[in-house]
Amino acid sequence: MTAFAETAVDTVPRPGWGERLDRHAGRLMVLPAVVILLCFAIFPLIISAYLALSRFALAPGGFTLKFIGLGNFRKLLTGSQQYHFLGTFGAFGPVAWGLVALAAIALLYCMARYLRGGSVTVVGIVGRLISVSLTMGLVLVAVATLATSGVPGTLVTTLLYVVIGVSVQFLLGLGLALLCAQPIRGRNFFRVLYFVPLMVTPVGIAYTFRMLADMQKGPFAPLVRSFGVGEWSWATEAWSARLMVLVGDTWQWTPFMFIVLLAAIENQPRDQVEAARIDGAGGLQIFRDITWPAIAPVAGTVVLIRLIEAFKIIDLPNVLTGGGPGLATESMTLHAFIAWRTQDLGASAAVGYMLLFVSTVVCITFFNFVVRPSRRLES
Repeated sequence: MTAFAETAVDTVPRPGWGERLDRHAGRLMVLPAVVILLCFAIFPLIISAYLALSRFALAPGGFTLKFIGLGNFRKLLTGSQQYHFLGTFGAFGPVAWGLVALAAIALLYCMARYLRGGSVTVVGIVGRLISVSLTMGLVLVAVATLATSGVPGTLVTTLLYVVIGVSVQFLLGLGLALLCAQPIRGRNFFRVLYFVPLMVTPVGIAYTFRMLADMQKGPFAPLVRSFGVGEWSWATEAWSARLMVLVGDTWQWTPFMFIVLLAAIENQPRDQVEAARIDGAGGLQIFRDITWPAIAPVAGTVVLIRLIEAFKIIDLPNVLTGGGPGLATESMTLHAFIAWRTQDLGASAAVGYMLLFVSTVVCITFFNFVVRPSRRLES
């Protein structure tokens, strides 16, 4: 019996090169993408990390890099560039403490909801505690510069663009998607029309809004002068300049929310909607009990994608205001670009890594407390 088995094994043909390639076809197909990722993503990430820990200076015949450790980060957080990055802090009053309390209550509620869930792990608890602590730190910085007599830096300005901009874009996109999902005349035309801004480059949108908002020669200048405010310029006031950046960003990215949410709404179970209408349910009740649970996972995912993209805003504040007045509209990405343009490569890399850290904290917190619960809501 043993001899027969050995003879059978010896007669089995060995796999050829073609069969071996077929076995490893998946790995071979992925290999070019991995190589490109290593060359164009990981390698620059390592080099920028070294730059963030060094001081770059021009020298005869080239340049010098002096290792200074965390010096660039200390300069941003507690040193000469603290006003630029974090801003200047004011004294806390009742309103400021009330906002901090509301944020703490919201985070504690999210944490308690996770603990009441079924899939609680030690790693999950530790990770969420870290996310809550870091998010609370960002809230304190924002309140200390916005709700007091302080002045926000590029960190808080970026958070304004992200939180306010993405929230408004989501609400507008959801409203337009619900409208275009109705059996109205010309809805295909409006679908195409709403999608047009997404096909325009951010620089083109920035120059368009710069021309539209020109109070001297722009198309709305005669209307503004008719109200007797012809001498007013939105670019000289901090909040009006930020509002203009938010308007341009919202005009560009609302179509992204719209098209994804529209696809989710149209893919919801139609039989449930029709049954609810037969039972006499109203539109608001149908949205609350049927539509929202069906589209919640898609909504959470599309907001997460938009959050990641919103942290990289640079074109609109750069073209519209140049980051001004002062530092009022300067985002962290623009902060890093300006530092790079002035050949302070170490500070530019440090700002870039701070942007990576902040965006990671915000996105992970949103994923843990919003996206995952929305997926459970669907099931």
